Amino acid sequence: MHAHTASRILPSRSSQPEVFDLAPLQPISFFPAGSEIYAQGEKAGAFYQVEFGAVRIYRLLADGRRQISAFHLAGETFGFEADTTHHFFAEAINGTGVRVFRIASGADISRQLLPLALKGLTRAQEHLLVLGRQNAIERIAAFLIDMAERQGGLRQVELPMSRMDIGDYLGLTIETVSRVFSRLKDKGVIRLLSQRSIEIVKQDALQTMSE
Repeated sequence: MHAHTASRILPSRSSQPEVFDLAPLQPISFFPAGSEIYAQGEKAGAFYQVEFGAVRIYRLLADGRRQISAFHLAGETFGFEADTTHHFFAEAINGTGVRVFRIASGADISRQLLPLALKGLTRAQEHLLVLGRQNAIERIAAFLIDMAERQGGLRQVELPMSRMDIGDYLGLTIETVSRVFSRLKDKGVIRLLSQRSIEIVKQDALQTMSE
């Protein structure tokens, strides 16, 4: 694990899930871009909160392909598992600060875990609905709407992940992702501010495409 602790960012615990109130406040661990936070098959039992940066959750398929199941942004939690081992890899997309919480052995946290479990289930169901879209434009439109909502509904949306990441999340090739971004730009629906930042120009049009 490539990490070192940092203490320059100390967000309020009031923004953390109730389950974290049962664990002592931990320092922030910093993970460079591309570094592993935990691996598939490793022992589970900790919870993670993104303080800054972004995390991708993925699994390697039998043929070597990568399937990304989730992205987690600042303020979001991950690492919840139904049993004692991780079923996915967690990796920092860019320079990322993560606070790790370990619950004391024997503590009954079932009540506090329920909201986390339900939120994770809801997000997994939403991802399945996106993958069920008929075409690439619908999938990417839904993805951009989701990213905008998770960043406070702003018109300017930061995309810390690469086009390849987006493709592995949506079941598309990188060429298709790039082509759809260009098409949305040409239609005036979005503006490409940089490789990792867009502006949503026509919110209603993008919303219609995502439905």
